Amino acid sequence: MNFKKLVALSIILLFHFGVKAQKTSHTFALSDSSFMLDGKPLQIISGEMHYPRVPREAWRARMKMAKAMGLNTIGTYVFWNLHEPQKGKFDFTGNNDVAEFVRIAREEGLWVILRPSPYVCAEWEFGGYPYWLQNEKGLVVRSKEAQYLKEYETYIKEVGRQLAPMQINHGGNILMVQIENEYGSYGSDREYLAINQRLFKEAGFDGLLYTCDPAKDFTKGNLPGLLPAINGIDDPQQVKKMVRDNHEGKGPFFIAEWYPAWFDWWGTQHHTVPPENYAARLDGVLAAGLSINMYMFHGGTTRGFMNGANYNDIDPFEPQISSYDYDAPLDEAGNATPKFMLFRKAIAKHLPAGQTLPKVPAAKPSIAIPLIKLNQAAGLLSILPKPVLNKTPLTFEDLNQDYGFVLYRSTITGGKTGTLKLNELRDYAVIMVNGKRAGVLDRRHKQDSLSLNLPAGKVRLDILVENLGRINFGPYLLKNKKGITKSVQFDGKEVYNWAMYSLPFSRVNNISYAAKAVGEQPIVKKGTFNLFKAADTYLDMSQWGKGVVWVNGHNLGRYWAVGPQQTLYLPGEWLKKGKNDIVVFELLNSKKSVISSRKTPVLDKLQ
Repeated sequence: MNFKKLVALSIILLFHFGVKAQKTSHTFALSDSSFMLDGKPLQIISGEMHYPRVPREAWRARMKMAKAMGLNTIGTYVFWNLHEPQKGKFDFTGNNDVAEFVRIAREEGLWVILRPSPYVCAEWEFGGYPYWLQNEKGLVVRSKEAQYLKEYETYIKEVGRQLAPMQINHGGNILMVQIENEYGSYGSDREYLAINQRLFKEAGFDGLLYTCDPAKDFTKGNLPGLLPAINGIDDPQQVKKMVRDNHEGKGPFFIAEWYPAWFDWWGTQHHTVPPENYAARLDGVLAAGLSINMYMFHGGTTRGFMNGANYNDIDPFEPQISSYDYDAPLDEAGNATPKFMLFRKAIAKHLPAGQTLPKVPAAKPSIAIPLIKLNQAAGLLSILPKPVLNKTPLTFEDLNQDYGFVLYRSTITGGKTGTLKLNELRDYAVIMVNGKRAGVLDRRHKQDSLSLNLPAGKVRLDILVENLGRINFGPYLLKNKKGITKSVQFDGKEVYNWAMYSLPFSRVNNISYAAKAVGEQPIVKKGTFNLFKAADTYLDMSQWGKGVVWVNGHNLGRYWAVGPQQTLYLPGEWLKKGKNDIVVFELLNSKKSVISSRKTPVLDKLQ
């Protein structure tokens, strides 16, 4: 064998044994009181951060911030409706590339706690379930119903192909995998939980599995043999007692969701908490040796139409805002807050001997863009697609439409005043008579009726309905269809013969614009702006009405003057030097044609 061949063989052997050593380099197990990494106690100090709520281009920067605050682990859900948006069609590309998210965490020296649903809650559309599950006859989510389990199994096996090889027992950095999510707040069927465990194992998740539940529902949601983690409390003695009582008298002790703040919904005050109080509580948890996952460490933004909503028989419908800032230690743009610095100080007191924290990266620059002019316009009623015709109104699901808007059109006889009633409106409607806005109805305020004074003759009735986000928590998961879900009446008589126009706004690069004026109807406007440099900014939408914004093809989320959110975060990663495109779909204020921006967000102003 010549020298070159000998060198090549040596390299191959070194690589082979190096990979083998890497794959068997760590062990992870439970002791009676601690997590054990390579036979030594590991205190998990984790922060939740969701890959779809952060631009892919910024994942690494956010993880460097996690390390700088003292975290050794990142927690994330996996979102079924992102990865299987239509039945049998899977997507793990771009911002959905969760395996790359986990790989970057590994490169940055972070472990991962994986929460692959099938249900996530997360203030996320339908709690992470894909809308099309509602079209499967007889399917009941979070149950032993056969059709649900079949779809669930298909999904979790696809997730397993992506992520099971990245578990720590296979040489990766995924420490633990959570089955279901706060199931005790929904049900108490341990046979169903055991099916979850089996499906996860069959999908390749053969490492450490666990459950998590809030304290009040703790005894209903855990499964014998699995570690029960607890959400929402941080008294060390209470945590230890509850875990021991439900885990054969032993630990370890893991607070799976510790809330340093809360989320927001439209029309209510922005939620904040005093950082000093929570830093002291974090210090107490770590001093007691407990492991913790803060929800959220970094919230980011719920872009597109992916926000969820809360609803029950007592409280009103509460759709969540697009900002998921959460008053988290790392703000929406990924910059350190005073809370971050106080948490970092608390964590630094409990580091292993000889370990120090890296320097906190500098805050990202932000810019205020000069006034952006939108000089192209298209009235919604002039760009409608081909309709679907039916005697009675069809839901979004009937139309095989996931998100966005549907315009319902019919003709009624005018010449009188009467009440228009939309039975089971979900969720927000703009009513137009002969192409002119006559009023709006808002499910948040339990509005379903509007008085109309109709002109004589045949009258065209248009009802634009917006899906404001499917319910993500509680029993109404099973009653989550969107649109006009029952019937329409005018003057006490049912209105029939509808044309329905699907407007999912999944893309906005195919709209034809015209220069002519548009009346009082929803409108799409387009413009461009030029930049000498790309940096973060916040679009100020406080003088607009209600709608959605896209920049360079990226859906930034919803805006609504009611607040508390008045700005839309525009990441610098999605801007470019030179020409940038912007599109706005505005429901209420068709005369607006300029947008200003700011260097800082406005998340706390109600109008």
